[in-house]
Amino acid sequence: MSDTPARENLSYEQFGVAVRELARTIADDGYEPDLVLCIARGGVFVAGGLAYALDCKNIHLVNVEFYTGVGTTLDMPVMLAPVPNLIDFSDKKVLITDDVADTGKTLKLVHEFCVGTVAEVRSAVIYEKSQSLVKCEYVWKRTDDWINFPWSVEPPVIRRSGQVLEA
Repeated sequence: MSDTPARENLSYEQFGVAVRELARTIADDGYEPDLVLCIARGGVFVAGGLAYALDCKNIHLVNVEFYTGVGTTLDMPVMLAPVPNLIDFSDKKVLITDDVADTGKTLKLVHEFCVGTVAEVRSAVIYEKSQSLVKCEYVWKRTDDWINFPWSVEPPVIRRSGQVLEA
């Protein structure tokens, strides 16, 4: 028996299919968001695809720090500056997007940020894990495997220090 955890490998091509199918599910449900609020970084990719497919031109971004490495996190997620101005969300139907609802802590933070200001808030993710605190309204696939996303499976080509890592 292998000690290597099961992995879900998502290619860019599969990602395109996933976003389109997720958009179709949202449209078939009759939900027409006024704005898409993406959780950076993984949610940016999802938000762009969904916003195009749902013909929504209003996209906002929130930076949340939680994962510090593979399988390592802060105790609680933290919103990083600049935090969106909630006045921009007043009485809007908001679709929160992320690549995965793993623990659900990040989605919960952003959802609670919106509640009380927006008309309605729903969440859409490519993957949702069974332990997620938030059960998203729109999910492409449920898995408890570690997910290799096409944008994060390779190491950075440059570090923030400016050091080039590969030619």
